[in-house]
Amino acid sequence: MRQVILKGRGSAETLCIGGGAPVSIQTMWKEGIVPVLGDGRVLAALLNRIEQLRDLGCGILRFAVPDEASADALRLIAERSVLPLVADIHFDYRLALRVLQGDSRVAKVRINPGNIGSKERVRRVADACAARGVPIRIGVNTGSFPRDIASRVASGRLSRAEGLSETALREAAVLEDLGFTAIVVSMKSTSVEETIAANEAFAAKSGIPLHIGVTEAGPLIGGVVKNTLAISRLLGEHIGATVRVSLSSSPENEVIAAGEILRECGLRKGGVRIISCPRCGREGFDVRSFVEKHEAALLSCKKDALVAVMGCEVNGPGEAAHADLGITGAGDGAVIFKHGKIVRRVRSECADKEFMEELESL
Repeated sequence: MRQVILKGRGSAETLCIGGGAPVSIQTMWKEGIVPVLGDGRVLAALLNRIEQLRDLGCGILRFAVPDEASADALRLIAERSVLPLVADIHFDYRLALRVLQGDSRVAKVRINPGNIGSKERVRRVADACAARGVPIRIGVNTGSFPRDIASRVASGRLSRAEGLSETALREAAVLEDLGFTAIVVSMKSTSVEETIAANEAFAAKSGIPLHIGVTEAGPLIGGVVKNTLAISRLLGEHIGATVRVSLSSSPENEVIAAGEILRECGLRKGGVRIISCPRCGREGFDVRSFVEKHEAALLSCKKDALVAVMGCEVNGPGEAAHADLGITGAGDGAVIFKHGKIVRRVRSECADKEFMEELESL
């Protein structure tokens, strides 16, 4: 597999995709970014949230660039971002050129050569990226087939998965014919099986690094299920260099879900792992609210530890005795335990503070 490098610019670190590099996690910003141009507080808040995404395990962050103001805003954000940023461009090649103007620190451009227009327009984008060492991701979905491929798919002469693969190979060839090879490809369907089949077909013919995931996968639960099935299958076949779990949810949840998939596939080591009980009528501790309140902080922690959040003493220190640290309900309070041994008995109102103190002491 080839390797593509997202050069570190500003405070962002250089990141490698493919060629034996660790599988990276990415997500996409969910809101418009134009307000950062006129308000330093908005910019600071956005940059702080980018840092939080990095701490959760995000390696790449993509932004939609639908207009010139968004292009200018992305350049401003990229100057100070701790993550490499990707400009997502559709239809207007001039937006790609604008986002790369001057001393731009945008690390990658996502386009579909088929909807950018003429070969000359594609050449101008490729030349601008090559001059700055900026890779291009070609994004293909079932709504972006060229007319001839769309016709063959509609007539049944080609499956949708084959259509995705053929379109991606064709689009990549456009850039390669221009001498541009710093390419990443994604082929996404709303179907798990189509996504798997398209990526398998492409990987059998090309060594271009693949960005994998299921598109428009839906809300949190259904979307996590679909992405887990597709991504884990492909990673098990050594297909995929970077992943995104697309959800109708927050970027944080996308990153958390991707991290768990990589962990269970044996591709992510270290960090805090959380186990928690499903709750029942014996619950003496509000497991759900505790996990929701502290999940991001726990997963951002750099310690290598298994943390258990349990509802009662039945499956607290006993069933979770293998945890490095745990908390569970006990009467009208809670107990904090390490490796099955109780180290503190605390009042409910003090549980959060004392639990985090024990975490720090690990």
